[in-house]
Amino acid sequence: MGFNIFRRGMGSALALSAAIWAGAASAQGDITVAMQLEPPHLDPTSAAAGAIDSVLYSNVFEGLTRFMGDGSIVPGLAKSWDISDDGTVYTFHLHEGVTFHDGTTMDAEDVKFSLDRARAEDSANAQKALFSGIESVEVVDPLTVRVTLKEPNGNFLFNMAWGDAVIVAPESIDGIKQHPVGTGAFKFSSWVQGDRIELVKNPDYWGTPAKLDHVTFKFISDPTAAFAAVMAEDVDVFTGFPAPENLPQFEADPRFQVLVGSTEGETILSTNNKQPPFDNVKVREAVAHAIDRQALIDGAMFGYGTPIGTHFAPHHPAYVDLTDLSAYDPDLSRKLLAEAGFPDGFETTLHLPPPSYARRGGEIIQAQLAAVGIKAEIINVEWAQWLETVFRGKNYALTIVSHTEPMDIGIYARPDYYFQYDNPDFQALMKELNAATDPAKRTELLQKAQRIIAEDYVNGYLFQLPALTVAKAGVRGLWANAPTQATDLTAVYWEN
Repeated sequence: MGFNIFRRGMGSALALSAAIWAGAASAQGDITVAMQLEPPHLDPTSAAAGAIDSVLYSNVFEGLTRFMGDGSIVPGLAKSWDISDDGTVYTFHLHEGVTFHDGTTMDAEDVKFSLDRARAEDSANAQKALFSGIESVEVVDPLTVRVTLKEPNGNFLFNMAWGDAVIVAPESIDGIKQHPVGTGAFKFSSWVQGDRIELVKNPDYWGTPAKLDHVTFKFISDPTAAFAAVMAEDVDVFTGFPAPENLPQFEADPRFQVLVGSTEGETILSTNNKQPPFDNVKVREAVAHAIDRQALIDGAMFGYGTPIGTHFAPHHPAYVDLTDLSAYDPDLSRKLLAEAGFPDGFETTLHLPPPSYARRGGEIIQAQLAAVGIKAEIINVEWAQWLETVFRGKNYALTIVSHTEPMDIGIYARPDYYFQYDNPDFQALMKELNAATDPAKRTELLQKAQRIIAEDYVNGYLFQLPALTVAKAGVRGLWANAPTQATDLTAVYWEN
């Protein structure tokens, strides 16, 4: 199950010095936030890279609705909405006086532009399926937008909170990848590629103003360098801290606080279901039974992480524990391989992107697969390469990645998605789920969906990625949990 723990070390002398330092920082209103991955570009509406949202979600870009730290959906640029009795027409009422960072007005025309662009035939939106159910978007007046759906969708307001659904403007869209222009509490300032992105407070923000004046996102990919930067106090916050073995040391140091929370990140051994021999369900099941999840969590994550048996977050009320379906059983794995025509195993490849959970976990899984006769050659790739080769090109056999989008089991209904799972029954089930509004019925359908993909062994389901954050003791307002890919700094401040 999910967890949300706040820990802070104690010690009088160091605590006093930390408090004095925090007070000074508060006067400056500056903060430096480190993260492991750098965005490939800065348009959240045209890429699958979570690092884009990690920097820009809510800080720079906003949608009609938005996620809060507890996972709830609240109004964003839309202050309210009306839903027709048949559930197919959403009328959004926008806040008045909202401007983009370039001074242009944000109005209903921009909402229509953003939604039409996202659902267009040539759209590059990584979550284009979120918008496929839209029949039309109409401007009623400058502050009112009417969205008509092809059929009812109980997830529509949830979908509009994703980073892929933020509102952008036609005036600034051409340069958005290098110079993002949004409506948020912070404005983009500069990007020194390979090093940092800087944001500054938006003095004309329409909502509650940010407490910070200046934000620097620093990119530190190496776990050893991450530890050194935090210990030296070169950074104030490190989100997604990549070296969990160091957390006890930070917990014991009164200069720091450690936040351990849950994410929406289902970490999976993703399998190309159309590439032989993984087009054979027995081979996929053999892979699943070859993996010792707890050994993986202990070895790669130093005990942080919750085992999963399907693509669904354990903290969600509709979660079903299906880990027994793919329990560690190397003898059964070898038996299944023999039945599938591979008594001596086979050779394959394992693409590993940069995050430490993937690189460290990949070595452990490589050894576990080798023990049953599957020899996996590790291919380390950078994110841009992974997105091009694996995600878009589907040119891979196995890869390890954490899907940090919220409640995204619907991706299994997309045959063209990168793991290429094509099950008409599952697709029909997702269509039924989208039309369902009764909570009990939705739970029933979600649980059925979890079981289908678990029994089809679409992917190797490993663990739910924890949210690990190390920060200086005086920082307040950080999210402990990560209900979406975001480092929301709009309410962060230094404690005096």
